[in-house]
Amino acid sequence: MKPEYDNLAHRWFDEVWNKGRIEAIDEMLDCDGIAHGLADENGKEICGPEMFKPFFTNFRGAFPDIEITIEDTIVEGDKIAVRCSVRATHAGDGIGLAPTNKPVAFTGMCIMRTKDGKILEAWNNFDFMTMFQQLGTVASSATPGV
Repeated sequence: MKPEYDNLAHRWFDEVWNKGRIEAIDEMLDCDGIAHGLADENGKEICGPEMFKPFFTNFRGAFPDIEITIEDTIVEGDKIAVRCSVRATHAGDGIGLAPTNKPVAFTGMCIMRTKDGKILEAWNNFDFMTMFQQLGTVASSATPGV
């Protein structure tokens, strides 16, 4: 494993998300870095720190106590795969939903492509369906045939 890549992933989730250091986004996300699987308020794919910051501010505003734990990492070449778990309380309206004060727990995966200590691309796959089910905005299961 290449420790500089593993450290970048750990720093990203700890400093940006867990500690809420918005300035760390500029430190770790390349100016042209693409966050595949995440979109701005207009549905446009996020590219670069200036587009990522409003997404971050809104999501962390909705979940100010967010805690992301990295469960596994795999490094190959310039890529690092991260499997993580997310725990938080919905205490703000940053996701367009009035605060429910409900706890959420869901999982996610991210593959980052890096260069010179920065994230160039990240493919994000987080279980937001489970999160919205826990918030009560989506039914938890569909009845087959109905």
